[in-house]
Amino acid sequence: MSHSRIATLVMLGMLLLSGAIVVAWFTGQGTISTIFQQLETMQENPPMWLAAPMMVGHYLFFWTVLLMVGVWFITQISPRPQPWSRVLVVGILLVLTLRYLVWRSLSTLNLSTPLNGTFSIGLFALELLTLSGSLIQLVLLLRVRDRRPEADRLSVDVLNGTYTPTVDILIPTYNEPEFILRRTIIGCQALNYPHKTIYLLDDTRRPEIKALAAELGCEYKTRPDNAHAKAGNLNHTIPQTDGELIVIFDADFVPTKNFLTRTIGFFQDAQVALVQTPQTFYNPDPIARNLGLEDVLTPEEEVFYRQIQPFRDAAGGVICAGTSFVVRRSALLETGCFFTGSLSEDYFTGIQLAAKGYRLVYLNEKLSAGLAAETIAAQALQRVRWAQGTLQAFFITANPLTIPGLRPIQRLAHLEGLLHWFTSLSRLGFLFIPLAYAFWGVIPIRATPSEALYYFLPYFLVQLTTASWLNHRSRSALLADIYSLILCFPLAMTVIQVMVRPFSKGFRVTPKGATSDRFTFNWQLAFPLMVMFLASAISLWINLGASVMYGMMGASDMPPDIIEQFKGLNLGLIFSIYNLLMLGVSLLILFDAPRPSPYEWFKLRRTVRLQVEGQVYWGSTSLLSEVGAEVVLTQKELPNQVNNPLPIQLELMEEGLQFNGHSVHQALQGEFLTIQIAFAPLTLKQQRSLVELLFCRPGQWKSRCAPGEIRSLWLLLKILFTPRVVFDRKPGVSAIAVAQG
Repeated sequence: MSHSRIATLVMLGMLLLSGAIVVAWFTGQGTISTIFQQLETMQENPPMWLAAPMMVGHYLFFWTVLLMVGVWFITQISPRPQPWSRVLVVGILLVLTLRYLVWRSLSTLNLSTPLNGTFSIGLFALELLTLSGSLIQLVLLLRVRDRRPEADRLSVDVLNGTYTPTVDILIPTYNEPEFILRRTIIGCQALNYPHKTIYLLDDTRRPEIKALAAELGCEYKTRPDNAHAKAGNLNHTIPQTDGELIVIFDADFVPTKNFLTRTIGFFQDAQVALVQTPQTFYNPDPIARNLGLEDVLTPEEEVFYRQIQPFRDAAGGVICAGTSFVVRRSALLETGCFFTGSLSEDYFTGIQLAAKGYRLVYLNEKLSAGLAAETIAAQALQRVRWAQGTLQAFFITANPLTIPGLRPIQRLAHLEGLLHWFTSLSRLGFLFIPLAYAFWGVIPIRATPSEALYYFLPYFLVQLTTASWLNHRSRSALLADIYSLILCFPLAMTVIQVMVRPFSKGFRVTPKGATSDRFTFNWQLAFPLMVMFLASAISLWINLGASVMYGMMGASDMPPDIIEQFKGLNLGLIFSIYNLLMLGVSLLILFDAPRPSPYEWFKLRRTVRLQVEGQVYWGSTSLLSEVGAEVVLTQKELPNQVNNPLPIQLELMEEGLQFNGHSVHQALQGEFLTIQIAFAPLTLKQQRSLVELLFCRPGQWKSRCAPGEIRSLWLLLKILFTPRVVFDRKPGVSAIAVAQG
């Protein structure tokens, strides 16, 4: 029987069995009802060692505060995780998580009725789904690897010419705009390494792209069909090349000049088959841009590259991310080139290499930058494709859980990655829990305040305190939840669809180079979130009404079932308020902000000399792009200001670069005049110099720190009451965009 049928039948069998048990329970089937009655008795009488101490007032509070202070103290004396501090913090988290799970499983399930029991067990199952991945992460976090000192040592042999293998650089493209490809090719040509050949792999067979390759002086390759998408494109070209090493860059990724000198030294070890570097981006992702937090939020991928890939490297489970990596030709040919049986050809190619006994290493150094998805729809398309491609693992021979040749620790690392996509089901389920309480009176968790203080609060607060520290300040827990909530509906549907029909959708390229001059709302992604927002608002109103009613009744006047209902009220209120906050912010994110220019604008300061009608003016750039600049002058005005644009010659003094252009907008900002300048058409030499300045400087892509939990909460509240779509509708550099036509 095929992998596809086995995986699907197992999943369907589990669903049918669960459904049959629920139906039997609701219909009062004797054996099932008896079993759940016995389990309910066990939940009502948990082991004595699970009981919370009686001295609630100070004892429980003391231990909670002690844990918080202890973890805080560790993170303060070790601002960056070190081996000793990481082991201590992870050890505390592991103990608290396991302790919480034991308490949840033996004491908090409400099996008093079939309705309560179904939701209670369902919620616990969703928690288990999420916590299982978290537990694997914690175990793997006990050991991480940083390859940067090793790269320092190995790069010496590359720089002094001792180790200089031939390198083929492949740039696969499908419909990306010419201006994006131009900067990628120029960046590859600027690499500080002599023995390289650059190939442009055009899967759309466009004459203008062939002309671009001829103009820039790189090899152009195409093929008669598009079989197997990107993997097929790469596999078609590899036999036509002969470099010892192969480098892959997506069409929008531009390397820094030292990319090769920092990576290829690792291949002096014959067992190294692949070196992966992080993906970073030269534009903000749509979530940060739509919220107006471009300089505050870090890209979603930062957690993966700053926290997950380093512990995967230590476990031997590095993921090949599809771009910005180097692979050994002989090892790739041994595995049959790039894997064509899945949408995630990169991921499974890496698994096949590891299964052959080769090493995949991860260099946590930003040596290239690409174009992040520019709209929320494009980001959704990208994430859905990643989810579908990864989960196809259950239906192919390259399944990391079953493929021969991997060690248990490697399989564990890949299991964590597979479980990650199932957490979208959990996130979706967490939205429905307060609705079940409000509309059906369901109490999914049964716990006293002292038990919650003793078991849940230490686990929750320590996890909240350490999440950002463990991921090197790349994402707070609150902001991570926003990112997961926005796409939980399409991702959950994708998970279900893949498990039933894994190959029903083909490869779809993420669109790049889009522009817009107004805010647009994504109704398709918004509709389910709007429904949940409305339902959550109604549930909050119902819960508040119930709170008033219970407050007016004395405990002695309440029947037992009402008292039980009251115990779950606080949980329902907290869930409803939290979900409303997160759903409100998520809906605001679905207003795509205008993007008037397809070019990226960098906050790059360079001393500038301007010549305007025979006069010389001095200033500095505040923004710089491939098509123009924004310059702050010390003068308050230019001579002869008229409606017609002024011809200007601009010189960047540090680089000695000169450009002709014209002014398109002038404005006083404080004491200084700001002038926007659109460049005249550039020569190829000017283009090369400008691309190298903007994209290729070694060390220019820095890792930023995300805001902490308290500031994240403040930002979310501020966004909710002052959304960008209402209070900040400035179009940015629209004047230059209009001037460029």
